[in-house]
Amino acid sequence: MGPPSPSGLRPAAFLLLMVLVALNLRPALSSVSPLLARLQADLALSPAAVGALTTVPVLCLGLFAPLAPRLSHRLGIERALSFALLLLGSALLLRAQHQLFSLFAGTILAGAAIGIGGTLLPVLVKREMPERADLLTGVYTMALCLGGALGAGLSVPLAGLLGGWAPSIAFWALPAAIALIAWRGLVAHLWPQHTADRPRERHPGLSRNALAWQVTVLMGTQSSIAYIVFGWLPVLLLQRGIGEATAGLMLGFSVLTQLVSALAAPWLGRLGRDQRPALVGLLSLAAVGFALAMLGPASLVWPAMVLLGLGLGGTFSLALTLLVLRSATPAIAGQLSGMAQGMGYCIAALGPFAVGLLLDWKVGLAGITVLVLAILAVAMASAILAGRRLQLRVDESSGEITTAPPEYCR
Repeated sequence: MGPPSPSGLRPAAFLLLMVLVALNLRPALSSVSPLLARLQADLALSPAAVGALTTVPVLCLGLFAPLAPRLSHRLGIERALSFALLLLGSALLLRAQHQLFSLFAGTILAGAAIGIGGTLLPVLVKREMPERADLLTGVYTMALCLGGALGAGLSVPLAGLLGGWAPSIAFWALPAAIALIAWRGLVAHLWPQHTADRPRERHPGLSRNALAWQVTVLMGTQSSIAYIVFGWLPVLLLQRGIGEATAGLMLGFSVLTQLVSALAAPWLGRLGRDQRPALVGLLSLAAVGFALAMLGPASLVWPAMVLLGLGLGGTFSLALTLLVLRSATPAIAGQLSGMAQGMGYCIAALGPFAVGLLLDWKVGLAGITVLVLAILAVAMASAILAGRRLQLRVDESSGEITTAPPEYCR
């Protein structure tokens, strides 16, 4: 079973808790898009409001991710994650109201909670199991994908079973509450000890480091495609004449296939000298899958969902893995995670916003496909740079973060 980790848990118990927490960080994002037509009809949402509803949570992921290191420093990383889960559950209940203000307020708070929680997970992984950080990242990324698949695939059935879109959205507060209870009950929540001779471990120079920006751009562009899929894929499939329930199932199925590549990607990344071949191959799968889904024959839409899911799941897993592989210490991992997910998700928000504009301007599926392929091209260019076998370390002479030569990387 292995010795207890710094949290006091056995590795297997810590892994199970990570999976439970990660399961809750995507349903809030993926459960709305299959219900957009119902929300638009019920609340008289304008096309701009519908576009904002898909963009705002992604933007909040970026705006609130930098708060995670500060909360961790003040409260301790365990309490910070508990706060994120409590905020997430409350936000899901708030937005499950038949009011426009509650819908958007709950969406903003849910995005904030996910931004904080998602930023803390790589730091916990680097702290608890540094020697297996890449493989453990694949496991909790798989859990993220599973949560997204459940949110997308069950939204419409839950709406029918529970009597509307509002209880369908509110349902996801239940697993958030379960995760919070388990995390609070099993993990010691110690207050951090700060003394004058042990200030917060934070090193300058990250924002001037090219490798850090390459990881950030990769995180942002691949996330942009993921949130275009989360937010707009059912709507785009409706334009192909596919029914509401089937479109939601297709999104859920595509996200479900991400489980396979999310778990396998870290292993795949270990096969070569670095992660560049794996990243380029996975991004290519995503490009082919999206193009086929939008423009290919109707008979290939389901196979396209497989390609799209495999590409996006694996790319996301490797992008998160880079946060720990490119960091020499947990402190650097925390800084890089805050930067890559903070700035990255702000970049990512531009994707679903742009698709909303194109739909409002009556641009067809071909134009939207061109946009997505252009974003994927930028992602591929940044992946070729970020996937190199380099590492961020602290320069002993200056105290700043610098990029280490390959011989320093394991």
